[in-house]
Amino acid sequence: MIVVTGATGNVGRPLVKALAEAGEKVTAISRKPVVPTAPGAPSGVRHRQADLNDAAGLKAAFDGAGVLFLLLTGEWLAAGGDPNPILDAARSAGVRRIVHLSSQGVGTRRHSSHLEDAIKQSGLEWTMLRPGGFGSNAFQWAESIRTQRTVTAPFADVALPVIDPTDIAEAAAATLRQAGHSSRTYELTGPAPVSPRQQTAAIAEALGEHLRFVEQSPEEARTQMLRFMPEPVVDATLGILGTPSPAEQRVSPDIEHLLGRPPRTFAQWAVRNAAAFT
Repeated sequence: MIVVTGATGNVGRPLVKALAEAGEKVTAISRKPVVPTAPGAPSGVRHRQADLNDAAGLKAAFDGAGVLFLLLTGEWLAAGGDPNPILDAARSAGVRRIVHLSSQGVGTRRHSSHLEDAIKQSGLEWTMLRPGGFGSNAFQWAESIRTQRTVTAPFADVALPVIDPTDIAEAAAATLRQAGHSSRTYELTGPAPVSPRQQTAAIAEALGEHLRFVEQSPEEARTQMLRFMPEPVVDATLGILGTPSPAEQRVSPDIEHLLGRPPRTFAQWAVRNAAAFT
């Protein structure tokens, strides 16, 4: 059995669906209760409500699993969460291998490696997935697009190869289901760098109407981001968005290696999610 944490998020939801459709036994863990009969919910999935800070509850939810997809939320990280009780619960429940959704920032040293280090030292087999920026971060523009037909963002013409979360989910499903991925680290990106201005144009094309782009100053963006993100994460994120390194702008071959096809484009993501902006 495969256990998926963060099962209701942008990666967890399509991952659970992909695993269930492949015939895997899946336990989907989320902090909030899930209605298994909700429209679009895959059948045959065991849902468990559990908190990442409740080791006893996690052990019960992990029971019977061989492989764990571990996604540690930004909220959990901001609160100073300790991964070791989670890893202890996984070992006690019989988990043998962890696929961890990490971050490209660990490889470029923008972010701490302490979570990856803890997993590597846990005695469990491991696979690290390091995605760059998510295409779904564009959902933060949804309200201003719906109400003002405007996108406001910093660094208008700095391009990064953002990735479709569904590609992350499918890559995760491949590493969870297949042998040969232990002690491997995969960097996950989209097929080409795309700037905020270009993302806005792609959403506009998907909607079939004009959108206005307004460039924020870095200071304005920082003030806005501090409302919902801790300061170190804000500063690291603005560094990536504004002055990315060559490594952060590089297109990785790993999605194509894992899935046998190129990653989806941001324009494809925009078409698939156009309803969110109407």
